[in-house]
Amino acid sequence: MKITFDRLVIVLIIAVAGIYIGKYFYQKPQFVNGQKALDFQAQTINKQSFRLSDLKGSYVLLDFWGSWCGPCRMENPEWVAMNKRMAGQKLPKADGFHIVSIAIERNEESWKRAIEYDGLNWPLHILDQTSSMKFFNSPIATLYKVRALPSNYLIDPQGMIIGVNVSPEEVEKRITQ
Repeated sequence: MKITFDRLVIVLIIAVAGIYIGKYFYQKPQFVNGQKALDFQAQTINKQSFRLSDLKGSYVLLDFWGSWCGPCRMENPEWVAMNKRMAGQKLPKADGFHIVSIAIERNEESWKRAIEYDGLNWPLHILDQTSSMKFFNSPIATLYKVRALPSNYLIDPQGMIIGVNVSPEEVEKRITQ
């Protein structure tokens, strides 16, 4: 009986480890440093047409988030503070810096309330509407293969990804050097 119980415990440990490893690889960002950022077209919160390629020449942070995502909302004050520090600052290798917030949402009103409540004071907010929060099946999230929030990509002035899931401090350091 003891041998069977020991084997059962080992099988359970292997199964749990397999689940965690599989989840890690499933949620891991699919794009890496040095890859070209994929262009997309969307409409901003102000109903303006937007293309990512319009920001060529500037550093861009694509920030995937959701009003329903606790870790995203906890991170927002840091992005607000960093964006405030960067406002109007001359950058050595770029025309500027822009945050493009891409909200994966089902409810537009929740998204708008979260932007106002969190004080997200930049103009480039995009609603990437989804029918299933479980599978992130919205158009831009699918294009960038986002499977977990928060997720972000830092893009250089030439349109190349130079950071994946970077902190505000790391973004500030990279764009000011």
